[in-house]
Amino acid sequence: MEITYVIIIALVAYILGAITKIFIDSVPNKYIPIQNVIVGIISALICFFTDIEPNLLQALVLCLVATMGAGGIADLYKTIVNSK
Repeated sequence: MEITYVIIIALVAYILGAITKIFIDSVPNKYIPIQNVIVGIISALICFFTDIEPNLLQALVLCLVATMGAGGIADLYKTIVNSK
């Protein structure tokens, strides 16, 4: 069941990322955490309404933690690459 969350989050992030790239030329880095929260909320709602997770609060927390964690890992990778 946990892999289903990851797949849903990845798909939502990919779709929103593609939409952002098409309609907005450059998104400042300060708005990326807001985008991650939006991805987490949409993913949680999808998981809740498709009965993957019966508890809405648990779905929200799980998806928000996953998206914010992924964003943190991506920022850490960029920091390491840019420091070399």
